[in-house]
Amino acid sequence: VNSMKKSLIALYKRFNIPGAPPESMGKGRDWNVDLIPKFLMANGQLVRMLLITQVTRYLDFKVIEGSFVYKKGSIYKVPSTETEALASSLMGLFEKRRFRKFLVFVANFDENDPKTMEGVDPSKTTMRDVFKKFDLGQDVIDFTGHSLALYRTDDYLDLPCLDTINRIKLYSESLARYGKSPYLYPLYGLGELPQGFARLSAIYGGTYMLNKPIEEIVMENGKVVGVKSEGEIARCKQLICDPSYLMDRTTKVGQVIRVICIMSHPIKNTSDANSCQIIIPQNQVNRKHDIYVCMISYAHNVAAQGKYVAIVSTTVETDNPEMEVKPAMELLEPVEQKFVSISDQYAPTDMGAESQIFMSRTYDATTHFETTCDDIKDIYKRMTGTEFDFAEMERKKNDIFGDVADQ
Repeated sequence: VNSMKKSLIALYKRFNIPGAPPESMGKGRDWNVDLIPKFLMANGQLVRMLLITQVTRYLDFKVIEGSFVYKKGSIYKVPSTETEALASSLMGLFEKRRFRKFLVFVANFDENDPKTMEGVDPSKTTMRDVFKKFDLGQDVIDFTGHSLALYRTDDYLDLPCLDTINRIKLYSESLARYGKSPYLYPLYGLGELPQGFARLSAIYGGTYMLNKPIEEIVMENGKVVGVKSEGEIARCKQLICDPSYLMDRTTKVGQVIRVICIMSHPIKNTSDANSCQIIIPQNQVNRKHDIYVCMISYAHNVAAQGKYVAIVSTTVETDNPEMEVKPAMELLEPVEQKFVSISDQYAPTDMGAESQIFMSRTYDATTHFETTCDDIKDIYKRMTGTEFDFAEMERKKNDIFGDVADQ
């Protein structure tokens, strides 16, 4: 819980900023700043998990007010409906018609019904060829792949198109639920998520111990048997942890830079939205990975009245990460205070079959929880030997959670 959100004073301390926060920042207790910015896709996997476990009853969500994309130095609203697409200045008139045809194709696409495929083989045809089929230009391809399908690189173009089509469907379906954008964000910040699960766990007899230093992971014959803290051992048969507890069983897979920016104004050209996401496609700034900006504000109870928090993030590609995020920082000017972190990303080398230790991957640079949920499903499979099946879980939900819901 603690690693996810910080009060303002804790934030200054963590980033070694000398002195106390200025008076103009308001009361310290009004701040709940996330260190890792992520939104929830309204129709995505995390929302399904929260609904299945009924953790939703402990949370209040707000819809993010808009999604924007960067093109040639300016930002444009990501058109989210046919009407918006036709009015958008991102595309010319003929391009709009072709894009509309493409969206209709995606909406109707059913991998089990060849009639909907218009000659596209979902397991063989590359996405590059699908874009060619609809004669879409480079700018529209950038915006579709990065702002709708939410890919961070262009590798997807030469892979079979099914995953991309499903991602665009997820975006459209998420958007259809609330209209302004496909993203949700909890009031009081992401730290509310683990707290919701802590409450659920308590109902089933789980014990949470906070601020407990871990001294040792106790092994016997290559298998985990417990965790030692302050001289006591909590015994276990299986252990779930993040890579920081067992660095010798992980491998470094990259670095992410995140810059938390405190501002007294909304971002320019976003119609004064009090929350938004901006995607800077890599092509637009000669990079391999996209740059993301997530902005939230006092409207989400995470900042003092009239204050905005924007978090810029991307995968590091050079030895000067701060220069890499410059195009995003320029969109935010003026910034009152920034907090820069560069984090190594790790993945487990021990998958847990023998040791029964199941490690997650470090949070990536994406601004939604879909990749995190894939990781959770992977851990579930490694622990239980079976796939995490949403439909099955949803069927069981009434059997398991029904009695608790009545209490």
